[in-house]
Parts: sequence; structure tokens; C-alpha cells
Amino acid sequence: MTAAARRFGILVAALVGGSGVIALLLGLAFGSSVSRALSVGWYIVGSVLLISGFFVGNRGPTRPQGEGWHVFSLRRWVRWATPDEQRETLSLSAVLVVLGFLLIALGVLADARYKIV
Repeated sequence: MTAAARRFGILVAALVGGSGVIALLLGLAFGSSVSRALSVGWYIVGSVLLISGFFVGNRGPTRPQGEGWHVFSLRRWVRWATPDEQRETLSLSAVLVVLGFLLIALGVLADARYKIV
């Protein structure tokens, strides 16, 4: 469990730091304040992660089989997903949604237009 928490912490730090640096560079290039640039950057990245988590979680129970679909093929090349693939899909969806909420919460905290307390 501690190894998973460490990996999740590294993932959070990389996302927060990477998106923060890019948001700062873009925000300062467009003449925005630091807090506004960070908040908007984290809002955008968090929203993309939430939407991605939604679509990954709603993936159907079938998967492509073999090389995939060809334009003129008459057969459907699909198979049922294994239980491991279904668990992986739900786990990835949960991670993306949690990361999305976390980045949006950081964006709210960094937004200087509104007082939290």
C-alpha cells in the first residue's frame, strides 16, 4: 500500500508541477497574474482528466480482436473483455477522476478572485 501511495504522490506532483509550469509560462506570456494563470491551468487540466475518466469508465465490454477492423471486412473482430481488463478500465477511470478533482480543487485554492475562508 505504501508503494502505491508513493507512486500516486509522484503522479500528483508531476501533474501539478508540469501543468503549473506550462500554465505559468502561458499565463505570463498573455499578461495574466501568477495566481490566475495557475488556477486556469489547473482548471483546464483537471477538467480534461475528469472527462477522460468519464469516457474511459464508460468503455463497453468488448475489445478489438487481432489486428483490428478493416474497411471491407464482413466479420466483426471483437471479443469480450477479460475480468482483468474490466478491472483495469475501472481503476484507470477512478485514478483519472480523482486526479481531475484534485487539480480542480487546487485551481479553486489558487484562484485569488474569491476568498475561501
